[in-house]
Amino acid sequence: MNGAVFGLVYCEARRRWPQRPRRLAMSMALGEHVALYPLSYFVDRFHPRRGTRGIPPLLENPRAFAQATWRHTIFGLVLGRLA
Repeated sequence: MNGAVFGLVYCEARRRWPQRPRRLAMSMALGEHVALYPLSYFVDRFHPRRGTRGIPPLLENPRAFAQATWRHTIFGLVLGRLA
């Protein structure tokens, strides 16, 4: 659902701003990631498996941030290529 909404927002942004599609998609995807990653505080706070062995807090985990950054980069590249 989030990806579909993001794709619709991207489509509208692409129509309004004359930028290269891949650059726009990547900048939007990474911007969304950096802007919304701090909300993982609430995931850490209210997740039912919080405190379970093997599940570290997301907000304090640089590996989780790096993994999410790569995922958003790939999503932006694929979206820019397909659009």
